[in-house]
Amino acid sequence: MSDINSAADTILSVRDLKTYFFQDEGTVKAVDGASFDVRAGKTLGIVGESGCGKSVTTQSILRLVEKPGRIVNGEIFLHKADGSVRNLVQLPPNGSEMRAVRGGDIGLVFQEPMTSFSPVHTIGDQITEAIMLHLPVNKKEARKIGIEALRSVGIPKPERRIDEYSFELSGGLRQRAMISVALSCKPRLLIADEPTTALDVTTQAQILDLLRKLQNENGMAIMLITHNLGVVAEMADDVVVMYLGRVVEQGPVDDIFHSPQHPYTRALLQSIPSIDSQPRVKLPTISGSIPHPYNRPSGCSFYPRCESCIKGQCEKAEPKLIAVNDHQKVSCFLYEEQK
Repeated sequence: MSDINSAADTILSVRDLKTYFFQDEGTVKAVDGASFDVRAGKTLGIVGESGCGKSVTTQSILRLVEKPGRIVNGEIFLHKADGSVRNLVQLPPNGSEMRAVRGGDIGLVFQEPMTSFSPVHTIGDQITEAIMLHLPVNKKEARKIGIEALRSVGIPKPERRIDEYSFELSGGLRQRAMISVALSCKPRLLIADEPTTALDVTTQAQILDLLRKLQNENGMAIMLITHNLGVVAEMADDVVVMYLGRVVEQGPVDDIFHSPQHPYTRALLQSIPSIDSQPRVKLPTISGSIPHPYNRPSGCSFYPRCESCIKGQCEKAEPKLIAVNDHQKVSCFLYEEQK
């Protein structure tokens, strides 16, 4: 993944991002040095087990991290449509420019559609508020744009649905409505945080098809946060694999799935059930569990669970993210040994 100055099609560049939560019991390093790029018209999938820092990465990009958390290091470069580049870390979280970025340049589909909408305001109230915040239109014009946004995501009878409350919609319709809010001001980047969570498989497929259709129509970039590797295989162009707040591998989706380099990536892929699997045979699992955030292991975070760890090295130092071929980068001492 190229440097921000040479990547003409880059929309978002995250460099050495560190977001920590300072609590009485200790410090939680939720994101600990993540770096990646999001390219125009492409989908970046960010995957990993629960608790690896995916959602906090999203909150950091949009400056939505609540106290006692804060960004302690790193840069988040947003390449705007006018050609300018802004470091979002330097902007006040509640300032007018950052508020214009949220929803304007970057749209967000929240992780849980069942609770993301206000239950005491109609869908229309919430979507028109977002539109009027970012576009110079009155309430009547904003309502018209909102109806078209609901129609664009496949919601039937949008003229009626816009006056309904979120609890009157099914899970699938609620997720579509959430996507319509995120896309109502035509952002160049859509961040979808677990967009298919709590939906049945048929509705999941419909939501993914909808995202792909809207991406093709609008040419927007998508940053897809998920732990579902099947969704990543279907949707993503590039993949970032995270573990305990760090990027352990990144590269094109075909390379990641057909030639995984990091032991953690290989373990994740081996744990996926296959149609060719023998019946009544236990699936491979990753030994151990994610360490407690207050008791992180020294050195490589994954070494206590890694079958390929190098004794005397992995527990003493942190591996750097290095290129192992023309497409993939891996954070592992197995490849530093080869150099």
